[in-house]
Amino acid sequence: MTVQPRRFGGYDVTTLLDGIFEAPSEVIVHQAGPTARAEAIARFGQPRISIAVNCFALRDAGGVTLVDAGTGPSWGAALGHAPQAMAEAGIRPEDVERILITHLHGDHALGLFDGERPRFPGAEIVVPQADLGYYGDEAKRAATPESKRGAFDIAASLRRLYAGRIRAAAPGPVLPGVALIPLPGHSFGHSGYLVGDGDRSLLLWGDALHLGALQAADPAIGMVYDLDADQAARSRRDILERAAAAGWTVSGGHITGFRQVRRQGDGYALVPSA
Repeated sequence: MTVQPRRFGGYDVTTLLDGIFEAPSEVIVHQAGPTARAEAIARFGQPRISIAVNCFALRDAGGVTLVDAGTGPSWGAALGHAPQAMAEAGIRPEDVERILITHLHGDHALGLFDGERPRFPGAEIVVPQADLGYYGDEAKRAATPESKRGAFDIAASLRRLYAGRIRAAAPGPVLPGVALIPLPGHSFGHSGYLVGDGDRSLLLWGDALHLGALQAADPAIGMVYDLDADQAARSRRDILERAAAAGWTVSGGHITGFRQVRRQGDGYALVPSA
């Protein structure tokens, strides 16, 4: 399923739904400890989370750029539908000139691969330098919790299948009108991409928030998937404040629709973007 495009900077931006991810609500964590975690789960009020997994297509006169690539077939039948969403939007894999990866987790990068072939035969793959450096260093695998080592395998597949077409990106401009903003914590080099400039900009913030309303209201709420939970919480609060102050529109890997960030009490709220 696709969502009608919105214009930001020089790009028409289309959301591509890869599918719906589900997990028990016990994946919610809180930086203040077990009592605060239990209260957060109670506020959530549901036994399971059910969140969108999104990719984005950016189109301008120069062609098609994707932000993230979905899961491919690796995560079951509920996911892996980004290729169909692309087709509905009139985009063929060979039309994609580059893919901006927010981080090397499976729901953002496994869709780069079609078995042992690259799914996007002509695309340049742009990866945050910090993520590529960390997960491309096998010596760091042992120091990473076992449940969070999948990105090392993804980095190895990326190097093998897209050799010569990988660009490690530092913070700052990566394309005309698109800049990488580091948001570390969820992964070592987790980042977002700011499209456009001024108050008509769109920030695609990857996994800065998984549960939009809950985490906006209390940025200390995280998920077990964060590599460094303390750093992820700091990045979350910082980017919410920055987006609120700048008036940016926001969306991300697990945010449905385009939103604005508003300050609300000690936290924030995500409201529909006009």
